[in-house]
Amino acid sequence: MPRWLLVVTAILVGALIWRIGIASLRVFSPDPDVEPAPADPEDVEALDVYLLCGECGTEFKVSRLGELQVPRHCGEKMQVVRRQADA
Repeated sequence: MPRWLLVVTAILVGALIWRIGIASLRVFSPDPDVEPAPADPEDVEALDVYLLCGECGTEFKVSRLGELQVPRHCGEKMQVVRRQADA
């Protein structure tokens, strides 16, 4: 068999293996255009959860909770505080 035919065959087989590998990796990778659906907000009025600013003392009562992203106040993250419910 001529040497050039072996080289061409090896290049074609290598390209085929490469394409199959790339295709199999794309199957398992997440789609960057698809965002996960946000969770429905949950009613937490009865739990008495507050966000408290450690600098100035400002507090916010949390009544509905979705994805918790602690806000900033006075440049610092607020603290999540749970208090006893009033009887």
